[in-house]
Amino acid sequence: MTTAAGTPNLVRSTTDGRRIPEATLGRLSLYLRMIDQLAERDSVNSDELAELSGVNPAMLRRDLSFTGTVGTRGVGYDVDMLRTRLGEVLGVSEPRTVVIIGVGNLGHALAGYQGLPARGFSVVGLFDVERVGEIVSGIEVRPISEFIAKAETYRSSIGVIATPANAAQDALDTLVRVGITGILSFAPTTLRAPEGVEVRRVDLASELQILAFNLRLNSPSTKGAS
Repeated sequence: MTTAAGTPNLVRSTTDGRRIPEATLGRLSLYLRMIDQLAERDSVNSDELAELSGVNPAMLRRDLSFTGTVGTRGVGYDVDMLRTRLGEVLGVSEPRTVVIIGVGNLGHALAGYQGLPARGFSVVGLFDVERVGEIVSGIEVRPISEFIAKAETYRSSIGVIATPANAAQDALDTLVRVGITGILSFAPTTLRAPEGVEVRRVDLASELQILAFNLRLNSPSTKGAS
């Protein structure tokens, strides 16, 4: 299954059987990130967390209801309990390892992105066909053949594709061959994945086009024309 990041209408099932709209999942991830800014707090009310997250309180309360989390009147949400519950629902309550195929400019940036370890993700493997032997963020880039040979080491990881479009399908096929079933692709192309493999596609160009459309729609000249 291949989905584009930000698709609003899909419904996902969590490990405990809860069905949550994809747009809500995206906001739950945002709330978890905002909660990390409240490390010294014991509790937070919905108005405060909503303001931090840039949403309205009613939406926040509705989103959190999908997780079974309920605040206490006059007190709000227990910060530690909310962090734990969001982590469980999002599947990040335990550390996750990440492997990246494609170590060009984007792969370099992803490997060095400090937001990953802060969110419980650690990059454990970098693989490329041309950059073998380079050290990126303390990790030596290894050949694809070694990745395949050590499949057991990486099978539980999340795979990231940061290759050019013409190499992306081969990269996906390699990840699937190793046994990786969760893949994030930055390649600007549609990929074919077998049943049971979840592929999230981040299309930067499409997101910029949508942003440009919204800017044009909301510009004073466009509003005046309507």
